[in-house]
This record gives sequence, structure tokens and C-alpha cells, in this order.
Amino acid sequence: MKKILIALIVLVIAALAGNALWFSKNPAPKISFSTLTGQKIDSAALQGKVVLVNFWATSCPGCVEEMPQIKRMYQQYGAKGFTVVAVAMDYDPPNYVKAFVDKNQLPFMVTLDTQGTLAKAFGDIQLAPTSFLIDRQGNIVKRYVGVMDFKEIRQLIDANTRS
Repeated sequence: MKKILIALIVLVIAALAGNALWFSKNPAPKISFSTLTGQKIDSAALQGKVVLVNFWATSCPGCVEEMPQIKRMYQQYGAKGFTVVAVAMDYDPPNYVKAFVDKNQLPFMVTLDTQGTLAKAFGDIQLAPTSFLIDRQGNIVKRYVGVMDFKEIRQLIDANTRS
């Protein structure tokens, strides 16, 4: 009986530990940056919003392909507390980024990661596009390497922007 009780206690402890690991939060890194328009932003300013952080480059076909859909998502969900931070990779020439933003009239925040500090903060991002969806509490909900699954990301945004 004693052995069964000990085994049961061990199983309960293991289950609780596994449960804690399974449901543990994945906090987004603390960041600060300046947008192309000169606005200074940090993690505190993004708190309480659902944020899509999109690492991209003007020379990346997948990045260029997904920008119109990101723009539409921003327009659709912006009033519900959704925002976008488009992070131009450090190898992207600033004048190319500015021209792309102007030509496509991107309505969300765009920043130049000229030193690669934002890419490093998010796990040393090397491939574009790479995107992170962050919930209102500042936790990473989803990471995409490559073009996003827009059906899935819209479902996640819907779920995270409901009041």
C-alpha cells in the first residue's frame, strides 16, 4: 500500500510539473525602437495590444507577397487593439525600405533594424519573413518562419482581440 501511495504521489508531482511546463508562458523580449516616422516605441507602449512583429526585407519575395495581407489585417483589426511592427532586416538598405513603405502606403509601424538588435532579441532571426504574434499580456502566441498561414493567424488574432 505504501509503495502504491508513493508511486501515486510521484505521478501527481510529475503531472503537475509537466502541466506547468506545457502551459508556461513564452514572454516576448523587451524591446525599444524608433519608427521610420521618428516615433519612439518600447514594450510598455505595446502592452495591452495584440502585436504582430514581422521581420522582412524588400529583397524577399515572400515578404513582399505577404505585406498587402498584413496591411489588410491591420486595417481590419486595428480598432480592436491589434498593431503591427514591421522590422526591416539589417541588410535592407534604408532608402529601399522607405521607398517600399511610401509606395505601398503601409499604415503600421516600420522600423529599421540597422544593428540587428531586434533580430537578436527575438532569437537571432536570420530568415525573412519571420513573424511573431504576441498577445495582450506580452506572450508569444505563434511564430512563423516563412510566409504566414493567414487563415490561422486571423483566427489567432480574432481569439486574442475579443474583449
